[in-house]
Amino acid sequence: PVFAGMNGSAIENFSCVIYNISLMNCTWQAGRDAPEDTQYFLYWQYSRYDDAMECELYIKDENGRNLGCRFQNVTIQTAVDAYFLVNGSSNESLIQFYDKDIKLYKIEILTPPLNVTVNCIRDSSGCIITWQQPLTSHEKKRKCFEYEIRIQNK
Repeated sequence: PVFAGMNGSAIENFSCVIYNISLMNCTWQAGRDAPEDTQYFLYWQYSRYDDAMECELYIKDENGRNLGCRFQNVTIQTAVDAYFLVNGSSNESLIQFYDKDIKLYKIEILTPPLNVTVNCIRDSSGCIITWQQPLTSHEKKRKCFEYEIRIQNK
């Protein structure tokens, strides 16, 4: 496809992460050939059929250029790809847009497991360790979780 705008003006290194159950951060870098007055704007939607939402809280650099966004109350609704679009404006030239589809569950950093307990029997070499699955903004089957246990001293 042919994109309108100056080559090298679209953002680079776009990435998003969901953390603390419902917070999402997206960050990017300005296009290497973008004019200095370029300003970027992020829009996203849960699916191509939902309404697009513009970022409410931009992360700015020292010159006031938007280089990221913070979202609150994000829920992971389905395994459908969310759609992200970052476009830009400049008084010097047209700016190429950047877009990407992301499965939100793939970018979630899970909280630690809850209610971890360890019961060791005094005269035995065994211990029983139990926990509950981490909190998440969407339903996951228990079989989807994998855990790693590191025992440092016994």
